[in-house]
Amino acid sequence: MRLTTAQALVAWLIAQRSQTLDGREVPLFPAVFAIFGHGNVLGLGTALEERRDVIPVWRGHSEQGMALAAVGLTKAVHRRQVGVVTSSIGPGALNMVTAAGVAHANRLPLLLLPGDVFTGRGPDPVLQQVEHFGDPTVTANDAFRAVSRYFDRITRPEQLLATLPQVARVLTDPADAGPVTLALPQDVQAETFDFPDALFEPVVHTVARPRPDRTALAAAAQALRSAQRPLLILGGGVRYSGAASQALETAERHGIPITETTAGRTLVAHDHPLYAGPLGITGSASADTLAAEADLVLAVGTRLQDFTTASWTAFAPEVRMITINAARFDAVKHGALAVVGDAAAALEDLEVELSGWRVAREWTTRAAAVRGEWDDYIDTLRTPAAGPPTYAQIVGEVNDLSEPGDYVMTSSGGLPGELVGGWRAEGGEPTMDVEYGFSCMGYELAGAWGAVMAHRHGQVTTLLGDGSYLMLNSELFSAAFAGHGFVAVVCDNDGYAVIARLQEGQGGNGFNNMYRDCRTNHPAPPRVNFAAHAHSLGCVVFTASSADEFREAYGHAREAAARQSRPAVVVVRTHPSSWTESGAFWQVGVPEQLSGHEAQEAATARQVRYLRP
Repeated sequence: MRLTTAQALVAWLIAQRSQTLDGREVPLFPAVFAIFGHGNVLGLGTALEERRDVIPVWRGHSEQGMALAAVGLTKAVHRRQVGVVTSSIGPGALNMVTAAGVAHANRLPLLLLPGDVFTGRGPDPVLQQVEHFGDPTVTANDAFRAVSRYFDRITRPEQLLATLPQVARVLTDPADAGPVTLALPQDVQAETFDFPDALFEPVVHTVARPRPDRTALAAAAQALRSAQRPLLILGGGVRYSGAASQALETAERHGIPITETTAGRTLVAHDHPLYAGPLGITGSASADTLAAEADLVLAVGTRLQDFTTASWTAFAPEVRMITINAARFDAVKHGALAVVGDAAAALEDLEVELSGWRVAREWTTRAAAVRGEWDDYIDTLRTPAAGPPTYAQIVGEVNDLSEPGDYVMTSSGGLPGELVGGWRAEGGEPTMDVEYGFSCMGYELAGAWGAVMAHRHGQVTTLLGDGSYLMLNSELFSAAFAGHGFVAVVCDNDGYAVIARLQEGQGGNGFNNMYRDCRTNHPAPPRVNFAAHAHSLGCVVFTASSADEFREAYGHAREAAARQSRPAVVVVRTHPSSWTESGAFWQVGVPEQLSGHEAQEAATARQVRYLRP
């Protein structure tokens, strides 16, 4: 077929199919988010318009927001579909770099198609071109290299024949999944080539299930059999593999207590007798207690990030670590015994090696006992009191009013700790997205827009602070215009309260975080009317100033979002300094002159920097 580069790319996108974890066949690329400029409107824009009846194109209002929406979509379908985002050159392209970082840090596939400068260099420099004085082949799009799993600049149409199989590989491989950037010079987008028909034949990408090496598996089984106090940690890889039930069966058959990471949250029912709670700084004291007592940890589908491991102070110095991970890069970290393979397949094979082995009952029952203490603590935090509601009370109300199949989200500030540590899940289908790999302010609203597109049933609720709302709110209008309804709970506590907590908790003076500590020349600085602003963006708006008012407002918002097919925003004044505390350590740089320096030094001395083999 004689097609332009852009037409061929769009035809290839349409031909790619995907098999979901429950066996359905769906488009691999279900949506394109686009803001057009001179760098993509005629080439890729024309090609997309010609096929608009086959592949939906959604208009956004910030390139970063659109790309974050694509990330939210992909996370909601457990990496089985991929959002596509296109922009013009220069500022439009660079606006997507942050979102690429989010996808890269969270191991989430994302396809970015930024326009690029003319390869022919006729209009040199073209509008919005960034010129590199020493290398004319470098453009603004080279900034994507640091946050892309695969990067290519298409300078001839026929290059698509070689690069598109690699694009599909990265976007669908459980070990390599991450953002792909194809920089598209605007002249090349319009150039034609006789593409082979076979390039556009439908291809169904199924869930890859690489099985682990038998020697590594036998070593892992031997280590487990010798353990007295093993602990199972479930991460995001369990979610993406669809291995939650397999992991639960392993734990039940052998009596192993279970914890979850942030990315693995809601895989296990809160009231399961083996569930100890979420692990780490934003997790629970109950899970952290078991982690400190464990003599062996079986970590499945997690890279054991610093918040999960309390900056590697969560475990006993003599602990042994077995990691099951599709990516060898993550599996070998800290000298762990690495089992490289799909989570479901590896657990299935491990079962054969562990036949007949079971943990002593005293350790098995420890999970429920310590989690009960944590539950009592959360119940106390959720109890209504005079004054503005706390984050814990807000999360508790949302939790109580949620229904099976609902999906809850957050990303930055104090809410990840409240949601991860305090939420009580029903288990089974993952129902939470806490973007804490990059903790990107603004993801909460944009990601919710994408999640709604992917969510087949249930209500999507996103929780965010006033700082995140002000950082990136334009996609509220995008969602309202597109007819995608979700609930956004905006907690207004007068600034960046969680960073102020870190600053002052280590002995620093309050500075530049809470509005009361920020420089202003105004005798009476203005306050943002979040309700009026959200209403102006086409949202249904409700306000609350107490826990009781919030409960009522949130109930109305759920109904309105579903009935009116647009975002329903609940604005609530919240307590600025009340938090859920797991008690875990986090390593930060504390200057010697601050009071927290000595405690930081003492805690870092407890770090398990490298595990014994």
